[in-house]
Amino acid sequence: MPTALRLFRYVAIAEACSWAGLLVGMFFKYIVESGDLGVKIFGPIHGLLFVLYVAGVLAAARVAHWRVGTIVLGLACAVPPFTSLWFERRMLAREHERELVAA
Repeated sequence: MPTALRLFRYVAIAEACSWAGLLVGMFFKYIVESGDLGVKIFGPIHGLLFVLYVAGVLAAARVAHWRVGTIVLGLACAVPPFTSLWFERRMLAREHERELVAA
């Protein structure tokens, strides 16, 4: 598997985990009303991983020759929580199939 796709996978997983942390932090801030420490911690982490995910989609698209619609879908999957995982799994399964056909 090319390095860009491997890095894309790691960043997509990390971005989804940071979503989870941010959502838990927002639950404690707005529902439990026990402070905003979780948001202060996971907000910047998620922001950084969001930017890295966008860069990862673009790098993986270049290596794997994704169509424009696939790139737009990948970028859109950065917004709803955990959809980056769905997109990552879908694209790596597609890449795996392509490698099997080429072999």
